[in-house]
Amino acid sequence: MSGPATPVASARRIVVKVGSSLVTDEGRGIDAQAIGHWSRQLAVLAQQGRELVMVSSGAIAEGMKRLGWATRPKELHELQAAAAVGQMGLVQMYESQLRGHGLRSAQILLTHADLAHRERYLNARTTLLTLLALKVIPVINENDTVVTDEIKFGDNDTLGALVANLIEADVLVILTDQSGLYSADPRKDPAATLLREARAGDPALERMAGGAGSAIARGGMLTKVLAAKRAAGSGSHTVIASGREPDVLLRLAAGEPIGSALVAGQGKLAARKQWMLDHLQLRGAVTVDDGAAAKVRDEGKSLLPVGVTAVHGEFERGDVIAVRAGDGSEIARGLANYSSSEARRIARQPSSRIAELLGYVYELELIHRTNLVRR
Repeated sequence: MSGPATPVASARRIVVKVGSSLVTDEGRGIDAQAIGHWSRQLAVLAQQGRELVMVSSGAIAEGMKRLGWATRPKELHELQAAAAVGQMGLVQMYESQLRGHGLRSAQILLTHADLAHRERYLNARTTLLTLLALKVIPVINENDTVVTDEIKFGDNDTLGALVANLIEADVLVILTDQSGLYSADPRKDPAATLLREARAGDPALERMAGGAGSAIARGGMLTKVLAAKRAAGSGSHTVIASGREPDVLLRLAAGEPIGSALVAGQGKLAARKQWMLDHLQLRGAVTVDDGAAAKVRDEGKSLLPVGVTAVHGEFERGDVIAVRAGDGSEIARGLANYSSSEARRIARQPSSRIAELLGYVYELELIHRTNLVRR
């Protein structure tokens, strides 16, 4: 098996997903001690120079407590109402506990539509990367107050994987009330063994995974295996481990092999290139001068507006466009930070004039190097 046995140890950018049972005292409302426990570990990791994102369940469970509901409702509008009530307590608790450890935090609520729509995807990515650069810890949850059956993630394991894709995390850590992925359901088969390491996306893993483990949690082991498969699509490794283990994040970061490591089959750069080359439809193109062509093609630099000589077709912010040299050959493609109409207005202009010409600035680059793939 190739890849690191303990992917968290070498990871710089980490997405941590904690399930409802780990932050709500098995559904009895927000557990301040538990969130303080996670906040303390995040503080240590942040001191090590790691970039951290927290994906946390718990809003609906907290809302149920505040509303006096003993059982989880089935009606979508009732779930939305519980989430709206509970989200207040969840984010307040994270903010106060993280602040107590000297950390700044931010609340991010996402829906599937935010990541399926190219412009909103780019906006979410830019916001999260900016927060990480500012050493702020984003606390992310599904926006349960507005989701419908068509756009909900279905579980926060999937949300964690999508966030890992979004920010190109090195590793996704899924913490649960189980020790990891077993060869069979340990509750039914005493011969079941813990799988220490496997290749994410291996079909055999899905056959091993069982159903939901608790009445509070929405996702079972299968959603975690599928989340690891999704995260591997952008080159992110996944670790599934028990959140009941003392200092589990710190021990994982120190290289201790806890739980199950599901290793991505290819690196982040290769995975992202393949995704952009194979799965996204071109919406337009820009032609660049020789200087810009050399920087993009030979050095892997971002494409600045000043190097653009012509804009072709009609496209929106977040669409994939081709970058062409003066002879018409395609040298790269990437996600446009500006629409075609905006690009025409800022072409041949220095980035310092974008605000003057448009009245606003999304980015200083027409295509940032992290969203650009050379041909």
